[in-house]
Amino acid sequence: MTTIGFIGLGIMGAPMAANLVRAGFEVTGFDLDQTAVDALVAAGGKGAASAPEAAAGAEIVATMVPADPQVRAVVAELADVLRPGTLFVDFSTVCPQTSQWVAETLQDKGVRVLDAPVSGGQQGAVDAVLSIMVGGEPDDFAAALPVFEAVGRTVARVGPHGAGQVVKAANQLVVGGTYGLVAEAIVLMEAAGVDATAGLDVLAGGLAGSRILELKRRGMLARDFRPGFRIDLHHKDMGIVLDAARQAEVALPLAYQVATLVQAARSQGRGGDDHSALLAVAEGLSGREAR
Repeated sequence: MTTIGFIGLGIMGAPMAANLVRAGFEVTGFDLDQTAVDALVAAGGKGAASAPEAAAGAEIVATMVPADPQVRAVVAELADVLRPGTLFVDFSTVCPQTSQWVAETLQDKGVRVLDAPVSGGQQGAVDAVLSIMVGGEPDDFAAALPVFEAVGRTVARVGPHGAGQVVKAANQLVVGGTYGLVAEAIVLMEAAGVDATAGLDVLAGGLAGSRILELKRRGMLARDFRPGFRIDLHHKDMGIVLDAARQAEVALPLAYQVATLVQAARSQGRGGDDHSALLAVAEGLSGREAR
């Protein structure tokens, strides 16, 4: 039985850690929210009072925390705790440069490192069907594959350290752009007096179909913006997209449009809402009262 220390039991981390327990791993979890730790214990895992306690003696240490500062803080806290040969897997979405820094910092300690951001939202985490894009060495990827297969459905190594984060940035660009277009489609159909429910059903079955239309169209029509993935986090991710574009010296004009829409939602006080709340932004731009 492989032992895993799992740090970060939020919207995504909690179901991922629980799925690892169900897959037969011995999981010890830590989160700043004690209720999240208690929930993992109730699911058959173990609880820890700190990140170092969760990582102590673990063969694999996984992190799923909100952003770059938290990743850097956890790595600094664990650098002298992790044993040589430990596999450190960061599921967080951060800048590629941060993932490269993590690899450089921990490899000096003899720790193997993978960046492995995920896509699929809260429901994908619950159902263990996440897409996982991995950066790092091929042998380390192979060693972590049983863990990835316990929490995801589509898993691929996409390059060296930091490469997973570049692919995740591309993913968030496509996701944000799709939400924006679905939002505008809803605004158009409703303003024209069309049955938007039937209209989106048709779109979902044709070439315009997507996972977003499949999973989120009914919630968007109902203006149910309870967070599966918050606007605040997508705002952070769009910053990563734009920074990656600058680093690669490429022009991504639509990325700037998507980033602007996400920023508008945040400026309107919707940072805690699901990213499908881009519908409210689209309604506001057309002078239609957001519901």
